[in-house]
Amino acid sequence: MKKILIFLFILPLSASAQQLSLDECRELALQYNKDKQSAQLTTQQAALSLKSMKTKYLPDFSLTALGLYDTGEGSLGLGLNQLKEGLAQAIQGGVMSGALTPQMGAWMGQVGAQVPDRVNVDFKMGFMYGASLLMKQPLYMGGKIRAGVQMSQWGVEMARQQERLTDAEVIQRVNEAYANCVKANEMKVVAEKYKVLLDELERNVQSAVRHGLRMKNDVTKVQVRLNEVELKLRRAENAQRLAMMNLCHLIGQPLAAQFTVSSMYPAVSDAQTLLAADVTQRPEYALLDYQARMAGQQVRLAKSELLPQVALLAKYGYAHGVKVADDYLLDGLNFAAGITVNVPLYHFGERQQKVKKARVQQQQAELERDNKAELMQLEITRAANNLDEARLEVQLCDRSLAQAEESMQLSRQQYEAGVEPLSDYLEAQALWQQAWQSQVDARFQLYLQSVAYLKACGRLVE
Repeated sequence: MKKILIFLFILPLSASAQQLSLDECRELALQYNKDKQSAQLTTQQAALSLKSMKTKYLPDFSLTALGLYDTGEGSLGLGLNQLKEGLAQAIQGGVMSGALTPQMGAWMGQVGAQVPDRVNVDFKMGFMYGASLLMKQPLYMGGKIRAGVQMSQWGVEMARQQERLTDAEVIQRVNEAYANCVKANEMKVVAEKYKVLLDELERNVQSAVRHGLRMKNDVTKVQVRLNEVELKLRRAENAQRLAMMNLCHLIGQPLAAQFTVSSMYPAVSDAQTLLAADVTQRPEYALLDYQARMAGQQVRLAKSELLPQVALLAKYGYAHGVKVADDYLLDGLNFAAGITVNVPLYHFGERQQKVKKARVQQQQAELERDNKAELMQLEITRAANNLDEARLEVQLCDRSLAQAEESMQLSRQQYEAGVEPLSDYLEAQALWQQAWQSQVDARFQLYLQSVAYLKACGRLVE
């Protein structure tokens, strides 16, 4: 809703120039920036990968169907000798025990004698078909699934840290562009104020020349300075227009959009309150740390190939086919269940070498993290020094501007009293204008250094 309101606020900018705050420019830039959108999609992919990996804990169901036509046919011979011998012994035992009468035993013996020694059963394969529902439930995979889920969770965190890093880079560019607009506006004001002074001086000198109090050459000297300030004013206007176009580009607005920015730089935080920051706050360090953790999980994955894997199998389905003696051998539903165990025995050291390789990669990732952490600490220190120097430069420029303004006022009084030449007065004005420009540039650099320091400390984006 906040972004929609900002977008609706931007729509009428071309019709009437309105003022945009730095926070509004940041929101628009984050909404428009393609890198930000790509980072968000990467985070979504990592979250989906995590959900997919968690399903490895659950059973896997699959439906299989089979249709087969086979021309195979033949006959199965079934020997009945053992059956006849067993029957004869049973009859003899029944007669001796009295369970059977001799007449009954003789009759059963005659019947048994008619049983052939071998019976042939014809079969034909023909058309066979069936379908089964299979279920496989992992019971123990050597820790592979747990390691995969953990790596996927860290993958989500890495994507979020990458998104945070992208936000910091976008915000830094917007801050610099916004501050550049403020600087361009102030430079234009300096040039305009300087031109106003020269215009007033030109009128006074021309009046003095008409009354015979000054030489005509004094008018020429003032006009030369006016020509110089005209060029500076044009450059300031071009810089102002270019700075606004750059800001429009970053916030996703037409380059010709008309709006204004604040006339002052955002407040700069006190450097003393920021020196306690450490590299662990930076998204770059978090990315390196997660990479080292991922390398550790790769060791667990390699070890899982050395451990047994246990899974539960179950099948329920229907099968039809194989005609035996004019009847189908398979024709109905059936259920089967079992447990499969896969135990690695010996692979000539292949998997052990994979484990050693993963451990070396883990050590390499940890060394890279520690090395980059030291470089980040140096960057924080360098940024703090730059911020301290920029703050001192602003103080010195403020002092120089006050001194230049006092010198210009004194030079003006002396020139009007006739005790100082025009060239000295013009030089005092030029020094005042240069001191003002230096102050504007120093305040611009102070803000840029403060933004760079916050980014180096990992505090530009919470």
